[in-house]
Amino acid sequence: MTTRWRCVCAYDGTGFSGWQKQPSGDAVQDKIETGLKEIFQRPIRTIGAGRTDAGVHAKGQVFHFDAEWKHHADDMLNAMRAHLPVGISPRSLSSVRPNFHAQISAKGKLYRYRCVLGWAMPQEDRFVLSLKNRKLDFEKMKLASRYLIGTHDFSSFAASRGNDKYENPVRTVWEIKVVSRARSVDIAVLGGGFLYKMVRSIAGALLDVGAGKIEPLEIAAMLEAKKRIERVVSAPAKGLCLDKVFYRTPVSK
Repeated sequence: MTTRWRCVCAYDGTGFSGWQKQPSGDAVQDKIETGLKEIFQRPIRTIGAGRTDAGVHAKGQVFHFDAEWKHHADDMLNAMRAHLPVGISPRSLSSVRPNFHAQISAKGKLYRYRCVLGWAMPQEDRFVLSLKNRKLDFEKMKLASRYLIGTHDFSSFAASRGNDKYENPVRTVWEIKVVSRARSVDIAVLGGGFLYKMVRSIAGALLDVGAGKIEPLEIAAMLEAKKRIERVVSAPAKGLCLDKVFYRTPVSK
């Protein structure tokens, strides 16, 4: 009997061309489907909760697939780990109801952009943005972030995917947290869904606010303009991580 399976996986996005399958075969989804084909001896189609860009990491990407498996779920999880390349790590696997859909059933996502004050250590450099000599005003960043919370047209903080497919630019951001520690800065963005490069653009704009290149009130004007301008610069992909996908609304309405 065919069962629908839900898998939560983590990956180091450095060596992959994003989540979604590519003609080159070097996307995370390509590698997962290759591994599943080896396990089940037939093609297995996966559907992810969302697409991450090339170089973006994940701690909690979710995908589902349908397959017949007569053994314990842990046995399949171990088989997946044995058939996937270094850099992709399935964390949990469970059977779910047939109408579960990794993308459509998702209610929200938490992304986190990580920075290091000064220069990152070599072992962490691929996962964070080194701020080097930049000094940040965290209070201004927090103030600017408030203008982005709520339901808005986020065209000013999105980029084109290079095709003509229309994507509704209205999105809801529930929470943005700017957290500074001894030598690091995290920008956590929680929302119902995001446009292409939206979180990286938000992170880039807030970092420019912190550095004094943009005033907090200008963020509100940029948002209201509903048009991308050169002053909105996407932060590098390597600092971004999809931390979690929610299947129940994570905040009160």
